[in-house]
Amino acid sequence: MINFHKITLGLVMIGIVSLPALGQDTLAVAENTTPEAPPSGQVLDKIIAKVDNNIILESDLQKAYLEAVAQAQEGFSTPSRCDIFESLLINKLMMAKAEIDSVIVSDPEVMIQTDQRFNMIMQQFGGDEETLIEAYGKTSDQLKSELQDAIKEQMVVAKMQKTISEDLTVSPADVRKFFESIPSDSLPFFSAEVTVGQIVKKPEVNKEDKEKVRDFLLGLKEKIASGEEDFASLASKYSEDPGSKIQGGDLGFFRRGELAPEYEAMAFALRPGEIGDPVETMFGFHLIQLLERRGTTFNTRHILIIPKPSEDDIAKAERYLDSLRTEIVAEKITFAKAAKEYSDDRQTSDNGGFFTDPVNGSNRLTLRTLEDPVLYFTLDSMKVGTVTKPMRFDDVDPRSGRSEPAVRILYYKDRFVAHRANINDDYEKLKAAARRKKEEEILSKWFIVAKEEVFIDIDPEYDRCNPLQEK
Repeated sequence: MINFHKITLGLVMIGIVSLPALGQDTLAVAENTTPEAPPSGQVLDKIIAKVDNNIILESDLQKAYLEAVAQAQEGFSTPSRCDIFESLLINKLMMAKAEIDSVIVSDPEVMIQTDQRFNMIMQQFGGDEETLIEAYGKTSDQLKSELQDAIKEQMVVAKMQKTISEDLTVSPADVRKFFESIPSDSLPFFSAEVTVGQIVKKPEVNKEDKEKVRDFLLGLKEKIASGEEDFASLASKYSEDPGSKIQGGDLGFFRRGELAPEYEAMAFALRPGEIGDPVETMFGFHLIQLLERRGTTFNTRHILIIPKPSEDDIAKAERYLDSLRTEIVAEKITFAKAAKEYSDDRQTSDNGGFFTDPVNGSNRLTLRTLEDPVLYFTLDSMKVGTVTKPMRFDDVDPRSGRSEPAVRILYYKDRFVAHRANINDDYEKLKAAARRKKEEEILSKWFIVAKEEVFIDIDPEYDRCNPLQEK
């Protein structure tokens, strides 16, 4: 069987934010031309593998290896450079086979994902192109083009893998068999874990402040209509959406159902070029202009203004959560039920308020998974089974990257001491590992056949890894 180390590594390598390191020197090598001699000490990139028309660069491997080491799951060994090389080779093989088997993703799908993820990157830099150029040495247009290639590969590989293993299931018997196959002296050791939940209340901005924002946007609309100002310049000046303001407010194409319902309702009610009245969504107030519509996809630009809650608004949210906490402590309502019904944080509320491990979906988290330092130190001072008083915190929206004031209560449900893996305490982790093993078995059989249908050329330095071989 092919020795895959975390078969999904190939999908992880094409990250949302990390971009392929394709520059002029790299392209010169790819085209077998001779670039200008690099400065002393600079290592020139090179092609280390080809699969039909797909190539892997030395820089691709280095970047992927560093990412894999950083993301290695606790309790399991860190992948080697050969493991990562094989994962990248798997991606390219899937790309080549997808072309042969006519497994494709449409250009509009790629375009939509590219626009969304590029906006996420821009938001991390506050919409400042100069900061972006300083970080990557490339313009926003260059980065967006490279990101589009990476996203297309990610989507094709994901579709191929789903096609190959679409009938895969993992039963409790499979999990037990997998666990029993691990020698007792090889069972992974897990650090201490916690189960913690939250109920979040986002302060409701008062009507007076909302009306001020609405009136401000109506004033901008009048300036555009009169020809005094143009939409793009006003978006660049006033919009509080850092991902799109640098593009003059242009959001790019989205499908129906991907944006806030109120936003989409306005977008579909407009004619191309028309600007609607301000509309409120969960993100704030938008002044929207429809640029183009293609079937159920549409491209708009907007100016976003976010009303800021006052001190009284925040205090009102604190009082609300304090009353809810009193009912939870008095056992008039369970924490999970209260979270599902009243929490404003959709990521945790559907799970009864509990945080989940991003890898296996378990409610048990290692302390290092708690990226929020405030949360970490708060738990350190709590007793298991207790619920905190309302606490103010900066709530970061994962989609927009924006930080907004909010209030929450925390429930420290349980703590698990460090231990060797066992099937009772670690079922979800073992189930995820058992699934990966079954995926390996299915994919290894597929690769044995698939690798004979494409041209593969590997640099001698990496041929020693014996990739895609039965082991």
